Amino acid sequence: MTAPQSLDLAVIGNGRTAALIDRKARIVWWCFPRFDSDPLFCRLIAGDEEKGFSDVVLEGFSHSQSHYERNTATVITLLTAADGSAVRITDFAPRFRNFDRTLRPPQLMRRIDPVTGIPRITIRVRPAQNYGKPMLRRVAGSNHITYGEPALIRLTTDAPLSYIEDETIFALTRSLNLILGADEPFAADPATTAREFLDRTNDYWREWVRRLSIPYEWQDATIRAAITLKLSNFEETGGIVAALTTSLPEAPHSGRTWDYRYCWLRDAYFVVRALNRIGATRTMEDFIAFVFSIVGEEDALKPVYGIVPSRDLTEWIAPDLTGFEGHGPVRIGNAAVNQIQHDAYGSVILSAVPMFFDRRLPNPGGAPLFRLVEKMARQCAALALEPDAGIWEYRGRKRVHTHSAAMCWAGLSRAGAIAARLGFSDRAQYWNGIADKIGGVILQRCWNEKRGAFTAAIDSDDMDASALLLPELGLIDSTDPRFASTVTAIEQDLVHGQHVLRYAAADDFGLPESEFLVCRFWLIDALCLLGRNDEARGRFKDALALRNHFGLFSEDIDPKTGALWGNFPQTYSMAGLILSAMRLSKSWEERYWHASS
Repeated sequence: MTAPQSLDLAVIGNGRTAALIDRKARIVWWCFPRFDSDPLFCRLIAGDEEKGFSDVVLEGFSHSQSHYERNTATVITLLTAADGSAVRITDFAPRFRNFDRTLRPPQLMRRIDPVTGIPRITIRVRPAQNYGKPMLRRVAGSNHITYGEPALIRLTTDAPLSYIEDETIFALTRSLNLILGADEPFAADPATTAREFLDRTNDYWREWVRRLSIPYEWQDATIRAAITLKLSNFEETGGIVAALTTSLPEAPHSGRTWDYRYCWLRDAYFVVRALNRIGATRTMEDFIAFVFSIVGEEDALKPVYGIVPSRDLTEWIAPDLTGFEGHGPVRIGNAAVNQIQHDAYGSVILSAVPMFFDRRLPNPGGAPLFRLVEKMARQCAALALEPDAGIWEYRGRKRVHTHSAAMCWAGLSRAGAIAARLGFSDRAQYWNGIADKIGGVILQRCWNEKRGAFTAAIDSDDMDASALLLPELGLIDSTDPRFASTVTAIEQDLVHGQHVLRYAAADDFGLPESEFLVCRFWLIDALCLLGRNDEARGRFKDALALRNHFGLFSEDIDPKTGALWGNFPQTYSMAGLILSAMRLSKSWEERYWHASS
């Protein structure tokens, strides 16, 4: 009987590749050579089949302890046997500065060290290919094994190859090193290389964390969220994935299984905003380059792009993968690429705003970048009050969604502010004039007098959690009585205890069952704006308790069990944590004064 799966997983990565590791040091997910590639380790969504993983099995296993090395993306797992013998496993993906460049090869490195006694272990490496087909071909060399037909990856190691090939148990009497990567010669000594790369990788992450401007409270949670967002940025192009996985269901047997290994312009804006708040601006600069590479060629934006924008995202079902705990289907690609979602234009402009106002940046935005902003603003003006699929990507209906219209308004408003910043007074007047007209229509038509709230769409009685963002966008002030009334209506319809639903009305798949985690943080932020700080802090602390063992969130929470569901780790959720922590935390001065008085 296969043990039940959970999302108690850690992420290792380097900005090019990433892997998920469970608490027993089993690598259950790894797309090679980049985030959106074929998952060579796919055990996470393979159902009951023992394929697509790599692990170390300790004879007489009793228990395990696993944690991140402090302020790094390195995972350390201690496996202990009933007789007291123990083995330590260290997993990381190399990332450090080398010859004035960032080295981030598509590699995973694993060090296996005996700690006490003489542990007896089995090293198992069982990659798959073509989305779930076992790799039957493996060829051993002098210090390596290549897997796949044709050869896809190479395991370079100083461990006995025959023991790995035959999955034979053996006594671990010395430290061993495993390096998984491209099928290329690895001339260096694995032990020396792994030790050096580990030290330099940990030094990189510790220095990156040192430069963050984090709140006084909840520092560990903020740091882990920041590192996780950084690991979701495909630095080669600047694209930011919504999550590192595909088809982890929003709820059991729901059919809500989507491929999130792509860059949603909306989600990426929230990631950029969160990282900017803590001073990690480089991700924003890279993302702006990614987006405006797209904008330079297209007038109409898609809501989602591959991390290489030309990637075909046509959705299809993988027949050889049955899904997380058997809850399929497993989808590759995402049909959202063909949807109309007008908020994308506002998301692009809002992402670009700091380029014109943040004086820390070495290359601030000027007239050429503003021309691309205006290109997006023209789309905002034309589409603000047109029907679309909305923020939640309804597949079977279109409406004039409040959030989409508000994002278009925000894009127009920011275009006016940027123009004024650059001294283009005529353009500022032009864009602000359009924003005023559209904003007036939104405030009138999206307000539902019967509900006493801004509802999901024009002429709709349904409540939507995205209305909590209206003050953040600047469309209304947080002191406006209509905002407090909207929050009350959302609490009545969408809040159940600590849980916050996106919406309560049926969609293409029926009634929603799970809580969309970021909505909880939106409510927390809204309560802060309304001065309900104690309540907001209580909800935030409750939310932190939902993180997994490694401090990570997925997309959804089962309101009945508190179990994590949905794709993992979800950048939306981690960004929400950072933004709420920054808003809620007492200042360093406040905390120091109270502590010392």
